[in-house]
Amino acid sequence: MDNIPPPVRSRVMGQIRSRGNRTTEIALIGVFRQHAITGWRRGVPLIGKPDFVFPICRVVVFVDGCFWHGCRSHCRTPHTRRKYWTRKVRLNQERDTEVTRMLRTSGWSVFRFWEHDVKAGCKTHGFKRMKTIIQQSAFLVRDTRGGSRADEPRR
Repeated sequence: MDNIPPPVRSRVMGQIRSRGNRTTEIALIGVFRQHAITGWRRGVPLIGKPDFVFPICRVVVFVDGCFWHGCRSHCRTPHTRRKYWTRKVRLNQERDTEVTRMLRTSGWSVFRFWEHDVKAGCKTHGFKRMKTIIQQSAFLVRDTRGGSRADEPRR
């Protein structure tokens, strides 16, 4: 039984700040390393707090938790306070849509992966597309910085 009054509990809980879903982020880092994807940063102060940012190619990656973002396959609404949780997840989805729109209008490519996709090793079409964009960008960056190209003779 909780012996702290609800207003005090609310204030205390409101002061706790999230630091991201470490297990899925670490799993995605493993996938990046497995596919030799480099150039990502974490904790970049962009709207929506993306989990990973590739600043050179202007790509952001979000890993959406199945429960908090309403995955159709895995989100199970709790039986208690059902109305509250349904509204909470719906507002999260609306915020995700707005953040994605704002980032795209600012020139960023936005990729959102479900928690269950990351745990399965990111074998989705979206992951393949993201990998292609990042690798093409890395190639262009190497070219513009004066790196050697395969079709140029060495000096």
